[in-house]
Amino acid sequence: MNILPRVLQHPWMDSDIETFREQVRRYVERELAPHLPAWRAQGYVPRETWRGFGEHGFLLPEMDEQWGGGGGNMAYQLVVQDELTKAEIPSITGVHTISAHYISAYGTPEQKQRWLPKLCSGEMLTGIAMTEPSMGSDLKAMCTRAVRDGDDYVINGSKTFITNGFTANLLVVAVRTGDVGSGGVSLVVLETENLAGFRVGRRLEKIGQHASDTAELFFEDMRIPASHLLGGIEGQGFKQLMSQLPYERMLLGVAAAAAIERAVELTVDYTLQRKAFGQAIADFQNTRFKLAECATTAHVVRSFVNDCIQRLLDGTLDNEAAYMAKWWCSEQQCKVMDECLQLFGGYGYMQEYPIARMYTDARIQKIYGGTNEIMKDLIARRLFAQ
Repeated sequence: MNILPRVLQHPWMDSDIETFREQVRRYVERELAPHLPAWRAQGYVPRETWRGFGEHGFLLPEMDEQWGGGGGNMAYQLVVQDELTKAEIPSITGVHTISAHYISAYGTPEQKQRWLPKLCSGEMLTGIAMTEPSMGSDLKAMCTRAVRDGDDYVINGSKTFITNGFTANLLVVAVRTGDVGSGGVSLVVLETENLAGFRVGRRLEKIGQHASDTAELFFEDMRIPASHLLGGIEGQGFKQLMSQLPYERMLLGVAAAAAIERAVELTVDYTLQRKAFGQAIADFQNTRFKLAECATTAHVVRSFVNDCIQRLLDGTLDNEAAYMAKWWCSEQQCKVMDECLQLFGGYGYMQEYPIARMYTDARIQKIYGGTNEIMKDLIARRLFAQ
């Protein structure tokens, strides 16, 4: 039952998308959620899991039908991410859609034909490799280098904190093909199975998101065909990355809204059942006031996110609004998780309770996709632009 206020309806929230949402929700509850404990224990979701997701049209519902997608708009993917988050499924397919959009937006016709149908079906799972051990948000400082050698590129370097790095069999990798600075960055696409010179290092142990694999990647004189340069022209990588980041940040805003709503619902239910001093915790004024605050936050976050989605579909979402959605919504997510966990008392600190897992899962939201400090700096640049 939805205990939160009804949010303002937007044109994108039509009957078709609500039917799609219900289909996704039923599939997630039936086919994915029961396996989560095992996936958390092993540290990753098997790649084969997403074949069924793709067969039902849930993996890339926004991709053109000619590639095997659903032909819907961006809202369909955002609905998928909404429902996965509510079920505590990590952002594996969120990374998949971001990578697929790079290929869709910038790939040559041959590259699109080679990879997009397999990404839509789930035959291939993808990730994007940007971060390096000594470089995070500052993409201009990238060191991993690709040198042209005849019909190949020879790549040397390493990446870290790569979501899907262990399970993906297709990677979009940012490399340096030219001089220092943004003009020397390119994107290449790797088919990783049996690829000589490519090595997955450690699966990194995180404080949260335990079902999502995060890995180190190493490239040692690794050769790939020059035809795997995304778009076929060197030096376009920085522009390609920047153009897709607002969409990535909207994905994170949607996840924040979904997690906040779920936390409030769980906490209301718990406080109605838990007794202290002869009465339900929900009967204490402090509990009621705290949850009123959290419910208000949930309502405002969802309203803001839904408005941004409409603007994204209309083509009027400016970069700064996407940056705002990323930093502010993730900040509210962490605050609400903390307040809700406190109302669970000692049980909130136990991993068997969803609120404990949601608390640790939330923390990365302020870091990946560009740190919140970077988001604020980007917003400030616009404020002070001459």
